[in-house]
Amino acid sequence: MRTARCDVWGSELSPFTLKVLALCRHAGVDARLLPATGARATNLRALATVNLVRRRWRRPRFPKLSELDELPLVPYLIGPSREVVVDSSAIATWLDERAEPDAPRAVPRDGAVRFAARLIDEYFDELGLYFAHHNRWVVSAATNDAGERLAREFRSFLPRALRQRVADGFSARQVRRLPYLFSVAPADPERYDLPPARRPPGRVGFPPTHDLLDTGFRRILDRLETMLRAQAFIFGTTFTVADASAYGQLAMNLDDESVAASMELRAPSAVAWARRMRAGGAISSISEPPQLTPALVPLLEEIAATFIPLMRQNEAAFEAARSRGARRFNEDAFDRGECLFDGVLFERPFRTVVKTFQVRVWRDLQREWRALDSSEKARLPLTLE
Repeated sequence: MRTARCDVWGSELSPFTLKVLALCRHAGVDARLLPATGARATNLRALATVNLVRRRWRRPRFPKLSELDELPLVPYLIGPSREVVVDSSAIATWLDERAEPDAPRAVPRDGAVRFAARLIDEYFDELGLYFAHHNRWVVSAATNDAGERLAREFRSFLPRALRQRVADGFSARQVRRLPYLFSVAPADPERYDLPPARRPPGRVGFPPTHDLLDTGFRRILDRLETMLRAQAFIFGTTFTVADASAYGQLAMNLDDESVAASMELRAPSAVAWARRMRAGGAISSISEPPQLTPALVPLLEEIAATFIPLMRQNEAAFEAARSRGARRFNEDAFDRGECLFDGVLFERPFRTVVKTFQVRVWRDLQREWRALDSSEKARLPLTLE
């Protein structure tokens, strides 16, 4: 597998695509990013393969999806035999299972370390995404060129005359989605000196959450900075899926001018780490197993204080909605004003929609926690009890 060629259908604007590319580098897999680096014929073939999965006409090889899962927009990993693998965390396991026996694994083998890596991975995939999306479309709203970059990546499909329209349409869509992804503007959005299509939206009846997200991002950035001053990776000297996930969310904003500048001032070590990772120079081949180091404890404590309560609130709302007969969740329900719930995070109120894929994430983590023995649980500075 270490000499295999895989295609990754995705975009460098996506933190999950960046995560998968880092995992492929770690696994020694030659990963080609499509459509950005592909010829038109190659891209059309890959898109047709992906669309078969998106339309449920073909099942992905891995993982087995439940009724709680949603298929992502990106990324999709297309393997050497044209098998399709979805979900960035599942892709880490899939790559590990196909690695040479003595090759380093992204998912740790030690029970307590594996659980901690999975928890950190899911934190950045879920709550970290809220921070990264907010940073791009609110903090860097006036300066980011994400739409133009997406149009360049899809240039093999787009006549030159349509690229600006696609760029503008993508940007407007991402701004509209801000409240779904937890970022709700205050009641006076006109305070943003931006064109209407770039102006962060509020939502009637929803508490504003910009301060909440700014606070949460500063807190996690500070903990990453302190940790990465002390060690090369989250678990010491060895890269894991947790590094891939944290890297994906940080690296998403490295090209967003305003937020990148503020990140560099607040957390220069973390930003330098992410830049090295993006350049391919931070993937360690050291065989030392990942460790629960003292420098990691503040990060785990932050995740325990924020991510775990958020997942519990979402699951409780899911159960309450299902008991009322609800069958529509996630973005579709949000757009219709259905299955909404109120909660608290960082001591601030929020309103959001039930997300079934977060229910699945939380239940998987609970199952993995229960599988640990008492000595493994005692090594961790948190509990799911």
